[in-house]
Amino acid sequence: MTNEWQEFKAYTENPVYKASGKRDTTYLGRFTFDMIAEFTGFSRILTIIARGYLFHEKDGSIAAEPYSRIEHSRNALKAWCSVPDKAKSSEPPVDFRELSSDFPELVDKNGSGWYYRHIKKVFAFVKKTPNLVSKSATAKCENMRSGFTKQWQKRVRGLQVPIFAINTKAAWGLRFDDILADALEAGPLRIEEYELPQSVSDILSIFCPDELPVEVLKDVAAFCLANRRENTAWVVLPVANFDAYYGNNSFSKKWLAKLPERLFERETQNGVCRVKLNGCR
Repeated sequence: MTNEWQEFKAYTENPVYKASGKRDTTYLGRFTFDMIAEFTGFSRILTIIARGYLFHEKDGSIAAEPYSRIEHSRNALKAWCSVPDKAKSSEPPVDFRELSSDFPELVDKNGSGWYYRHIKKVFAFVKKTPNLVSKSATAKCENMRSGFTKQWQKRVRGLQVPIFAINTKAAWGLRFDDILADALEAGPLRIEEYELPQSVSDILSIFCPDELPVEVLKDVAAFCLANRRENTAWVVLPVANFDAYYGNNSFSKKWLAKLPERLFERETQNGVCRVKLNGCR
């Protein structure tokens, strides 16, 4: 979770649609079914993408003058989110096929953006390989399949609502403007995993509950230390994205509640989880 460049590549390169068995959800990529159905975790996803196109060249090297690349990054977000609309009747638009020449990795000439293509291919994989997916996964895909396009179009329109718009019907609290602002503040992507100091790793191993995998505890601690700010010890923990990182919902459903109170303080308000790592520097 601390190698942000690898995370960026997971959202922008071609996924691999495979599974070794019914418990293997490799075909989902860096997503879970809950994220797809409930549109959770997209704040981090879109911010990671925006930072990649603001601050980096294609090889990962640092680009010059990120403020001159704001529109470039905005267009990358539009391309990633694009949904085909042959009639071009949606207002604001949801089909950004005109960006396919600038971002061929993110949108094709038919207006299918990276995310739209990915989810459609997930649905297809689940349908074609019932022997490799669980009954639960099959049922979830069937429930989402028919309404997915319209729901995603609605979300893409919401992303474009102006910050100072009056009396809007935007139900989603994400906007391209907010994402770009967060991306500019966060800076370039971290291109390596954050390594915990050995002293911190030893403490975590000692106090890790038996029912919690020690590597999960270390991942959370590394995320806290890698993302801490000078003016606060609290770090927003992207729970949905941690689930996707592990490939299931164990983090949110089982492990998060078992973080030892001796080492971690945790608060959840309005769906946002904050964590503070105590006694480790």
